[in-house]
Amino acid sequence: MPSAKSHSTVSRQWELLKHLPKRESGITVTELLARLESSGFNISRRTVERDLNDLSLVFPLQCSEGITPQAWYWTPGVNVELQGITLTEALSLTLVADTIRPLLPASMLSVLEPRFVHARQKLKGLEDDNPAARWLDKVASVRPDLNLQAPDIDPLLLEALQKALINERQVQCQYYSAHADKLSELTLNPLAMVQRGLVTYLIATAHPYTDVRQFAVHRFRSVDQLDKPADGLQAFDLSAYLASDALQFGTPEKIRFQAWVSEHQARLIRETPLSADMTLEPLDDGFRVRSTLSNTWQLHWWILSQGDAMVVEQPPELRAQIGETLHRAAAAYPPMDAVADTTATRVSRQHLAGTTQTVASSV
Repeated sequence: MPSAKSHSTVSRQWELLKHLPKRESGITVTELLARLESSGFNISRRTVERDLNDLSLVFPLQCSEGITPQAWYWTPGVNVELQGITLTEALSLTLVADTIRPLLPASMLSVLEPRFVHARQKLKGLEDDNPAARWLDKVASVRPDLNLQAPDIDPLLLEALQKALINERQVQCQYYSAHADKLSELTLNPLAMVQRGLVTYLIATAHPYTDVRQFAVHRFRSVDQLDKPADGLQAFDLSAYLASDALQFGTPEKIRFQAWVSEHQARLIRETPLSADMTLEPLDDGFRVRSTLSNTWQLHWWILSQGDAMVVEQPPELRAQIGETLHRAAAAYPPMDAVADTTATRVSRQHLAGTTQTVASSV
């Protein structure tokens, strides 16, 4: 097995070769040094010069003569295709691997898997000598909400949906609706697939209707591709659909939101505004926030999560909905002494009923 030092040397020289152009204008040692340093190689100018001289004995490299500074390049007319990936590509592939897996068909994913493995191996081999190879130990992407577990997805059903999406064909399926708690037979026109947090959604229309809906992939129980072309593909624009906040659920209508917020909450939303047109008006006891928002479930959940740090003022319908939800929630949380009194009363009644039954039996 090669030592860490020799592995680092080979990787550095391979990276250097990848940066060499095929045009005679070439690239200077100074430029090569800067590119290698940006990839995490802590080396000197002399090392780059030595690498170029050594590599020119094995590869068809040329150095411009009579030009200062000198530039290096591949010999014109020579077809050289270097296999492998750069350090930057290895980092990028490793970072996105888990994100893109649910969105790629198995046939495409199987082509990428060897590159994912190669990327991890490259970083592993360089981690002792190159700080950039340890970048994955220093960055992370985390979810801002509750750390729930991802739902289980049947890989065969996922692949069937992906194939139908690629082939632009309808599917006959069984789909479980958690809201209605029932299993339905549907004919769907697949339009797109979107990853939202931990959940993958098939965006589709349900024949014979034309309204676009979201179907959680983990709720499919069976999927069969039909020979009929999917309807609505030409008119569907995924970017416009996502821009409409459709994946936030609820109604896509825009509302003019107004609420009182505490001083602390105002500081937070000043850093991450609710919208481009958000304004904050100072009050004696806090701030008044105004913003144009989509009236979605996500908005309702967010308002409820603010507790008494936010009081909705407008629109009246939203204020009423939030108020009703909070009143029901408060009613479910009576003071603990009231809960204790209720429990004691219930136990006392059960005991009295038991005693009465015993006396009656003895009589």
